Amino acid sequence: MRASQRSAIRRLFVLALPVAIAACAPAPLYKTGASIVNATPEQMVGSPGNFNEAQIIWGGEVIQVENLASRTRIEVLAYPLDSSQRPRLKKPATGRFIAEYPGFLDPLNFPKGSLVTVRGQFTGTQAEPLGQSTYIYPMVFVRNNELHRWTPEEMRQGHPNISFGVGVGVGIR
Repeated sequence: MRASQRSAIRRLFVLALPVAIAACAPAPLYKTGASIVNATPEQMVGSPGNFNEAQIIWGGEVIQVENLASRTRIEVLAYPLDSSQRPRLKKPATGRFIAEYPGFLDPLNFPKGSLVTVRGQFTGTQAEPLGQSTYIYPMVFVRNNELHRWTPEEMRQGHPNISFGVGVGVGIR
């Protein structure tokens, strides 16, 4: 095989590798489009009147689950989402929100620290105590099948298990 052929094969491999890795990532959970507002919880709290009944897709880490008479409230620390709508925990948090789900959800299925993505309707804001302070939460109504808890396996999909590094070894003779 000539050097030019080897070089062409290497270039093809280098170009194909990112495509192959991206192909392993799961597809987005929920359809996006013009009806979905691309704003963070912090942005919505800043001007809630601009977002009346807006449709959102948010995700993050569960802080607390509370069952009420006819609905379940899930407090979430929001993070930006990746292309598969998984929370990106290495990015800065974008605020907190409360997702309200009709009916009962077992808190054991959504323990503190579990990762979720929701699609829902912004219904306004609500002031709630947070430590010694008051926090204004954006409220999101989530219908059935619009709440997803991510498994560790799903969070790893599309992320190659490849690492590069420089190390020092010590040998004894």
